[in-house]
Amino acid sequence: MVQDKHNYYVVREDILPEGILKTVQAKELLARGEVSTIHEAVEKVDLSRSAFYKYKDRVHPINKLERERIITVGMDLTHRSGILSKVLSMIANHDGNVLTINQTIPLQGMANVTISMDATQMGPKVDELMHALRSHEGVKRASILGEGGSLSFDS
Repeated sequence: MVQDKHNYYVVREDILPEGILKTVQAKELLARGEVSTIHEAVEKVDLSRSAFYKYKDRVHPINKLERERIITVGMDLTHRSGILSKVLSMIANHDGNVLTINQTIPLQGMANVTISMDATQMGPKVDELMHALRSHEGVKRASILGEGGSLSFDS
């Protein structure tokens, strides 16, 4: 399998061709909902549709580049109704977004649960979440099993 190798550059806005700048403006109009079609967007910024399609997937403002942060938390939960639901609510209240949940069959009143979550929006709230989980009744153990991420462009 042949992989495409792309080089990326950070370039100051004032040296970019007008077509690229207008493409960014058109994409922002669409993202903000100020226009509902590409036709409206390119018309509003005075750009040809062909130029828009040429650049739209190849130009991204640097502030749209974000680092995705995924953490995996392992817990031992008491086998009682509502414990997992409360854990999920705590994650949501700390701006975490659950990606996967794996739970073992409860043995001797305990279930092992592994939750992977997108923690991109959490920032320092991850430590707060872990403290809250560890002190919650019904959570016998909570620890971060892994943390990773990738760079991605918000299109």
